[in-house]
Amino acid sequence: MPIYNDTLSKYITDLFAKQDDAQRRALEDSPRRGLPAISITPEEGRFLQMLARMCGAVKAVEIGTLGGHSGIWIARGLAPGGKLVTLERARAHAEVAHEHFAAAGVADRVDIRLGDAHATLQNLASEGPFDFVFIDAEKSGYPFYFDWALAHVRVGGVIAAHNAFRYGDVVGRDVPPEHLHDTDNMREFNRRVAAEPRVISTIYPAGDGTVVAVKIA
Repeated sequence: MPIYNDTLSKYITDLFAKQDDAQRRALEDSPRRGLPAISITPEEGRFLQMLARMCGAVKAVEIGTLGGHSGIWIARGLAPGGKLVTLERARAHAEVAHEHFAAAGVADRVDIRLGDAHATLQNLASEGPFDFVFIDAEKSGYPFYFDWALAHVRVGGVIAAHNAFRYGDVVGRDVPPEHLHDTDNMREFNRRVAAEPRVISTIYPAGDGTVVAVKIA
């Protein structure tokens, strides 16, 4: 029985998720510009790109822009004429992301909205229904973000949420105290999505794990 590991991850990345210069810049430049080094991996990015295209996403939402790395992957997966609205509360992050979107040639497909996502989403609701939502922000907000997505994504649309594994701590016993709060939040979030009858869901196990849910009702 094959066991997924870093070697297989690199095999997938080298074969299916090679990055161009703009994608590498977004991934590598963000930490140099003072942003947290918590971007998704190229392997995860390719998966998001596929999800967006498979559901025919024209209207997509990303909660948590950071440096724009994940947004580039999503934007490149949109159907022709598609638009990604990405939400970011830190102005400095949004400015860096804007540069990266421009360098990647997707700035015309991305609308960065600055502010607290809890408030921004209330205003965004009138622009739905949406086809694809990617959640990658503070873990305490995941239940709210998922409930919003569930209410505003069309049937057949996709909701994805990053950090499902919390660096493996969701199945660990000796969780570092500084990780315990977010780990408990993700454990509860994973259970919440798994029990939701309006979606078919699972966890994509690459990187730090991505919850994926397809709305069926």
